[in-house]
Amino acid sequence: MKELIEDIDYYINEEGFVVLTEKYHLDKGYCCGNGCKHCPFDYENVPEPRRATLLAEKKI
Repeated sequence: MKELIEDIDYYINEEGFVVLTEKYHLDKGYCCGNGCKHCPFDYENVPEPRRATLLAEKKI
């Protein structure tokens, strides 16, 4: 497994959580279905109704 690089593959948010970047997700190549903040795949594997909610929030 590739070692992740801070500020490229992930960052730490104000609450201290690891947040994966869009680049990380693109390198992975698919939506994991967890509703990640920077999902570049339009949450395609997230079940409804959560997917619709996430897509609506992304457009704001």
